[in-house]
Amino acid sequence: MSGALAAGLALAALAVVLSGVLLLAGRFLHVDEDRRMEKLVSLLPGINCGACGQPGCRAFAEALLSGEAVPAGCSVSSAKARQRVADFLDVPVGEAERRVARLACAGDRNAARFLADYQGEPSCAAAAVVGDGGKACVWGCLGLGDCERSCDFDAIEMSPSGLPVVDEAKCTACGDCVRACPKDLFSIVPELQPLWIACNNPLEGNDLLETCKVACTACERCIRDAPDWLTLKRNLPVPIEGAKGRPPRSAIDRCPTGAIIWIEDGHPQSGASARLPRVLRARQQTT
Repeated sequence: MSGALAAGLALAALAVVLSGVLLLAGRFLHVDEDRRMEKLVSLLPGINCGACGQPGCRAFAEALLSGEAVPAGCSVSSAKARQRVADFLDVPVGEAERRVARLACAGDRNAARFLADYQGEPSCAAAAVVGDGGKACVWGCLGLGDCERSCDFDAIEMSPSGLPVVDEAKCTACGDCVRACPKDLFSIVPELQPLWIACNNPLEGNDLLETCKVACTACERCIRDAPDWLTLKRNLPVPIEGAKGRPPRSAIDRCPTGAIIWIEDGHPQSGASARLPRVLRARQQTT
């Protein structure tokens, strides 16, 4: 018998043995799928957005069947749809902290300086590799709407001044805008978190204001006013993880640029957009 033939027979025998092992393993280790699975999946939106924290609707259904999730965890479904899921499983709807997308930039065309007029493809991803779209702040929003186009729920609209505005009532926290933004400016945060830092520039000092009038200068006034709520990371104030209750609204009062804002019912109650005229008047009076 030739060596090649012997090797071929050996491989064939090995394949037969492995097939038998897999067959036995499949028979003895097989776990029957819950018969409710297909019906449960049909009650879910089927868009596999990931807002529930699972990679898709089927994975969320598995979490529901195992008791690791509650119907309220599907933020995309309507209240009636979540109740149908609960009724089908004979469990309470439960509660889940609603989360929304927020943008860490307030530097629109009225506040931020541009060094050149970008004339390329109208896409943030494209502009980001060509001189950052001409914007002086390399960490700022480029305003070309990749996030708006990525949102399947019409929760983002570009403002006339060139910044995306999130309609938090429509936002499902699916994360598509997070993935679409080449500047990593979107974050998914609890809806009831009122303090938000609308800046992503990690530098410090008043020289930043030559680039953007509403930049955070890392002056730390907000941190001194709310030491139990805010800490400094990358020269930016960020909420302290695990802080209980609600932060004091006074944390925004002494911000010289309006970079830290207070959001109530999905709308900035004060901050860069509302306070910029007052900030500029104050500067003019001191010059």
